[in-house]
Amino acid sequence: MVYFGEFRGKTDKQGRIVIPSKLRNFLSVKKNKNIYITKGLEYCLFIFSDKMWSNQSAKLKDLPFTKGNPRTFTRLFFSGAFQSQIDKQGRILIPSNLLAYAGIKENIVIIGAGTRVEIWDEKRWNEYYELSLKTYENISEQLMEM
Repeated sequence: MVYFGEFRGKTDKQGRIVIPSKLRNFLSVKKNKNIYITKGLEYCLFIFSDKMWSNQSAKLKDLPFTKGNPRTFTRLFFSGAFQSQIDKQGRILIPSNLLAYAGIKENIVIIGAGTRVEIWDEKRWNEYYELSLKTYENISEQLMEM
């Protein structure tokens, strides 16, 4: 499954957000409706379906815990993780510690980012997008050389 698209929304007073229906159906499969939210990179939040969480966890468990960077990354990645489910109104609850990490107060952007969904504070996303768009072509060329 590849997640894609950009959607704008808001958090409610309880820290819930509505997952757009185009992403919701892929995140929450019928057998297991669990999703996982954790600290992303560049101060966004990552959301994984149950299957993608298992895949990502398997990759990370193979990192050597005796080395500093893998140990730090896995600590931060897993300690911030929260298991949730999408309710009947298409909402998920985001814990206050994750909202604070991402700087989310009200306006958000939800993007499909390939193997995961990301949630951004709207202002932070707009700034990141504008900066990144300037290097988009150069990054493309470098990736194609790999």
